[in-house]
Amino acid sequence: MTQTIQARPRVLATAVLAALMLPGAAFAQTAKERELEARVAQLEQMVQQLVSQQQQTETAVSEVRTAQAAQPAAAPAGTGAAAPIQATTITPGANPGTRFTVGGMIRTDAMVTKTTDGDIAKGTAGRDFYVPGAIPVGGNGPDTYSDAHLKFSRLWFDASTTLDSGDRLGARVELDFFGGALGNTAATNTYGATLRHAYLTYNNWLAGQTWSNFMDTTALLDSVDFVGPTDAVVFVRQPQLRYTNGPWTVSVESPETTVQPFGGGARVIAGDNSAIPDVVARYTHKSDWGHVSVAGLARQLKYEPVAGADSTDTGFGATVSGLVKLGESTDLRYQISGGDGIGRYIGLATVQQDAMVDGAGNIDALGGWAGYVGLRQVFSPRVRGNLFYARSEWDNDTAWTGFGVTRKVHSLHANMIWSPVPKLDFGVEAIWGERTLESGVDGELIRLHTMARYSF
Repeated sequence: MTQTIQARPRVLATAVLAALMLPGAAFAQTAKERELEARVAQLEQMVQQLVSQQQQTETAVSEVRTAQAAQPAAAPAGTGAAAPIQATTITPGANPGTRFTVGGMIRTDAMVTKTTDGDIAKGTAGRDFYVPGAIPVGGNGPDTYSDAHLKFSRLWFDASTTLDSGDRLGARVELDFFGGALGNTAATNTYGATLRHAYLTYNNWLAGQTWSNFMDTTALLDSVDFVGPTDAVVFVRQPQLRYTNGPWTVSVESPETTVQPFGGGARVIAGDNSAIPDVVARYTHKSDWGHVSVAGLARQLKYEPVAGADSTDTGFGATVSGLVKLGESTDLRYQISGGDGIGRYIGLATVQQDAMVDGAGNIDALGGWAGYVGLRQVFSPRVRGNLFYARSEWDNDTAWTGFGVTRKVHSLHANMIWSPVPKLDFGVEAIWGERTLESGVDGELIRLHTMARYSF
């Protein structure tokens, strides 16, 4: 169409030129000259109109081509590929080729609890999951109560890159909602987001906050309760610098000392941390039958009851853990730990402390041991069950601690988990737990814990 319009001005220009030559042949004829001049003016007006129409057409064609260029390219026929959601990467500030992923879970927990010696205080962690150190002892008789929450719902973000040099970079941030209450259970049930993990990786190095190297996450039990064998499990997240080479992993981790005050009472978290980080080394052997892992911990304990008058001691511990496959659908999981000054690494630091304090303010590392064993049975692709027992005992010096501190805790758990479709789990767990003080006074907990979880 454009070529046709462009040809018309050439024809008209030729006609105009011929018309302009006519007055030279009949110059003397005045009337004829006026007639020709009128025809030339008419032809010039027609040319201007055609030129204007051509310009409008070319502008419209240009706009159409620009709009077509702005549209995403259509997927090749038959490939089934969808057009991209956006033209640019979701991580424009990252290295080229960075892969960004997001995931998490929505989890609902509901439970009914009976305690034999009073109730667990509302709003505390012991009402949300099994915390052996929270079992009431020596109280005013049994009590039964129920709780429900979604605090363990979770959201995480990952970024990973392999550079042209072959170097590997990664990062992870993970949140849950186990923070302090921002509302109340009578109306809003709102809770603050909590930082669980935040770390970067560079080849074999890791720097940031994640599970302690003293903890074997691959030996954790498949529980409905948030932790499960809390009485005995090594369970710590903290800042650290870690290096992995094959089966060996070595880390230096944030130091912290928890202290049992002289004469008893609530634990004290030392305000003045040791200048020496906790050091952990782990070796893991993997095979077709499962894995076994051995870790050692060395640390300095430090307590300063009065400014300028600090007391220190050495803590050390070891843990052996693993998973043994007993068949295609059965496995055994276990962990045994022991040492002096390892209290805060065991059971979410809710059972015992790292050290005891004498009357002069000097500390002595507290010794103890902890262990669990569990059997996991997969009955079908949709149904599995777990049975496990956990226990820990501690060597308190009652001359320093008094008789009101915990001597031992243990628990028995049995659960069934149903997964009607992948990534969707419904579970129920029966829990019995007992806490005993140095005085011999004890208390029991009986709980039915239910859970619904969708992971994405």
